[in-house]
Amino acid sequence: MKCLDSKIHRAVFSRFFEDEDLLESIASTAKQNDVDSGFFLLIGTLKKAVLGFYKEGRYMPIEKSGPLEIVSCTGNVSLKDDGELVVHGHIVVGDSKGDAFGGHVLPGCLVDVTAELVLIEVERGSLVRKFEPERNLYLWALGRA
Repeated sequence: MKCLDSKIHRAVFSRFFEDEDLLESIASTAKQNDVDSGFFLLIGTLKKAVLGFYKEGRYMPIEKSGPLEIVSCTGNVSLKDDGELVVHGHIVVGDSKGDAFGGHVLPGCLVDVTAELVLIEVERGSLVRKFEPERNLYLWALGRA
C-alpha cells in the first residue's frame, strides 16, 4: 500500500445546465479554476447516463435513458504524468421505479434539469497518474517511481 498526505486547499461550487455533458463539465470546472488535484461530489438529474464497467483492460459502456436521478456521484481529478487532466468518477443513477444502476462516468452523460458539483482542491500537483501496462490504466503513483 502507498499513501500520500495532502491538505485541502479550497472548495469550488458549480452548477451544470440541461444537455451539458457531465464529464466535460467537471473537467471544464477543474480547468477554469486551475484545479489539478482533488475530489468531487455531485448530485442532480440526467437525460441519459453512459456508465462504464471495467473488464479485461477496457470500459464496457452501458447506456440508460432518463429521466434519471443522480443518487451519488463521486470521484477525483488528477494529472497524468504528461500533464493531461484526468477526471475519474463513479456514479449511481436511479429511475422512476427506484431501480439503481452504477458504474464509471463515461462521456455522454447528459444533464437533465441541473447538476450541482462540489470540487474540493488539495495541494497542487499532489495527485499524479502513471500508466500501468499490465492493467491498461493510468493509476495514482503516490510517491512510487
